[in-house]
Amino acid sequence: MTAKPQIHGWLVLDKPRGLGSTQAVGAVKRNLREAGFGKVKVGHGGTLDPLAEGVLPIALGEATKLAGRMLDASKVYEFTIQFGEETDTLDVEGEVIATSTRRPPLAAVAAICEHFTGDIEQVPPKYSAIKVDGRRAYDRARAGEDVEMETRAVTIHSLEIAGGGDLPPVSSAFQTTAGRPDPYDPSAPLELAESVTLVAHVSKGTYIRSLARDIAHALGTCGHVTYLRRVKAGPFSQNQAISLDKLNEIGKGAPIKDHLLPLEAGLDGIPALTLDPESAQAARQGRVISGLPQPDGLYFATADDVPVALMEVSGGTARVVRGFNV
Repeated sequence: MTAKPQIHGWLVLDKPRGLGSTQAVGAVKRNLREAGFGKVKVGHGGTLDPLAEGVLPIALGEATKLAGRMLDASKVYEFTIQFGEETDTLDVEGEVIATSTRRPPLAAVAAICEHFTGDIEQVPPKYSAIKVDGRRAYDRARAGEDVEMETRAVTIHSLEIAGGGDLPPVSSAFQTTAGRPDPYDPSAPLELAESVTLVAHVSKGTYIRSLARDIAHALGTCGHVTYLRRVKAGPFSQNQAISLDKLNEIGKGAPIKDHLLPLEAGLDGIPALTLDPESAQAARQGRVISGLPQPDGLYFATADDVPVALMEVSGGTARVVRGFNV
């Protein structure tokens, strides 16, 4: 079989539960090889735990030079907190380490979301890939060590109950104070939540399992994550994602162009800079380009719609930040 032309761009995989991110990259490599694309550089744009599912951007060819940018991108997750039990892993895989009979009112869950929106601090799970004294925290935890995780600052851009909808008001404190009037109908049934599904738009470095733990604690109970789905990673959303079945069809000869996103799809919000042939040649050789009218900032430089480089413009002079060999 004659090797097909090199490919550069993104495949957005809808990673199923149970598959690791490294395994997903391996599946892409295998299918591209079977499809006749030869050796293709492949990388992923942000690890997704095996128990999580959803959007996993896969960079191909020169797009792998942009995969690191995905690590800094914000993400959107949908996740379910099961109240009443906390596990050591903060998900369904772990051993139960705390229990509570308290179930929070659904309205209280809605109200607490505002408390966790904005800049917050959280303690990452001890079962995480963060290195502690040179070793992964989860390796230390599995070895039975008492792992102390340092608090980190993260940003929760938004947090809300999935689906929204009208919620009953939070029960009044007056209900438990004899002789005081209650502004709410005390006979109205209070809807308690055994579990709740939330949607969070978060900064890099945010651990959803920690967020779920802290929300449960703030509600006077405990809980763990039973469902976790990434619905957006940087500019990539789940409506662009393909299943493993679709990926396997590519390996069997289905056209990849139906699913391949261009290299610049990973550069959401970065303006374009069109270069003439002489300037493009200079950029490809790593030389600076002077006399540009563009404001200072980062640009995606192209020549005849072919990616050339990421370039930083300062004072009318552009320097190559990352060149593309396309």
